[in-house]
Amino acid sequence: MIHMPDRSHRKDAAGADAPQARPSVPALAPRRLSRVLVVDDTEDNLFLMTDILSEFCEPCVAPSGAAALEIAMSTTPPDLILLDIMMPDMDGYEVLRRLRLDPVAAGIPVIFLTALSSVKEEQYGLDLGAVDYISKPISPPLVVARVKAHLERHASMRRLASLSEQLSRYLAPPIYQSIFDGSRAAEIKTQRKKLSVFFSDIKDFTRSTAKWQPEDITFLLNSYFSEMSKVVAQFGGTLDKFIGDGMVVFFGDPHSGGVRHDALQCVKMAIAMQQRMGHLHEVWQDMGLDKSFDIRIGINTGYCDVGNFGSDYRMDYTIIGPEVNLAARLEQATCTGGILISAATHALVKGGIEVRPAIAVEAKGFSEALVAYPVVGLLHAPGTASPRCGWSSLNSTESP
Repeated sequence: MIHMPDRSHRKDAAGADAPQARPSVPALAPRRLSRVLVVDDTEDNLFLMTDILSEFCEPCVAPSGAAALEIAMSTTPPDLILLDIMMPDMDGYEVLRRLRLDPVAAGIPVIFLTALSSVKEEQYGLDLGAVDYISKPISPPLVVARVKAHLERHASMRRLASLSEQLSRYLAPPIYQSIFDGSRAAEIKTQRKKLSVFFSDIKDFTRSTAKWQPEDITFLLNSYFSEMSKVVAQFGGTLDKFIGDGMVVFFGDPHSGGVRHDALQCVKMAIAMQQRMGHLHEVWQDMGLDKSFDIRIGINTGYCDVGNFGSDYRMDYTIIGPEVNLAARLEQATCTGGILISAATHALVKGGIEVRPAIAVEAKGFSEALVAYPVVGLLHAPGTASPRCGWSSLNSTESP
């Protein structure tokens, strides 16, 4: 290690300016060498390939197909496999077939290293999933060039897959999937669709958490959002956004099972969420936390504008319209632990969802009272736990 002179700006014993210390630059971590597995039943070939590859990667060897599968399906699989075809007991074709059936080894690029060099043989191997062929007798420069090229390509694909996975967390899974499969373009475009819109929030969140430590708030919120997101995915909803302690979900785009099916799935999801909250309370209690919260949910069905809103530089896939606002008002009007659905949603889910008699809800922004139904639970589902809602009267006049 090179020691730099201390140049920190301070006075020495004589009162003169002393040099100031320059912060040391941390050493870069050594780059991991790519690991290449060579599979061949001939010892001389294994020795030759190891000698060629050791100049730029970390070679490992397997003298048989069975040994190759064991290494490839281990916790430390290789980055690339050079695979001989003509081997006793298990030939290279069978090794490749088994690799492609294993979730760990399926993505490892395989190059056949063989004396079988006919067009028919090459085509057969490529159809099985090989990425290239290297013919024997071996040309060291050709091996180096081909292996380096495929290692680089595989590393690039892994980087792209990692970036794609990270970006997917910022998009609802159905939207992410439709963009990556090419069925939807990233352009400013909207359409009018009949959707079932879900709003939820944590009752009195700001007041309840005013004296909590930030770490407790962060942990509880993140565990809550994680569990609720799983429920959204289970029922096929599109998670629009998190708004503080609230969630917005809609059904009917980009995929729809029909308006009635979408509405039923939305209400079933809401019931499952209230049930999951009971499970979360138990988990938090078992962890020794003396803090918890409850949610309230509002659902409405109606025509909304859905699509990409924003600019050419930054877009948001979301929904707008009066029907969205109505769902938000129902959520604000319901009680702790309750689910309130609009008359439009109720008309679609009748026969599948048990509700209490209709109530009138006075809501800001709406000139007339909203007709709404408190949800009890699934209809004709014995043993199903239903969310409890402590309505004190048949009418709610709360105006958010």
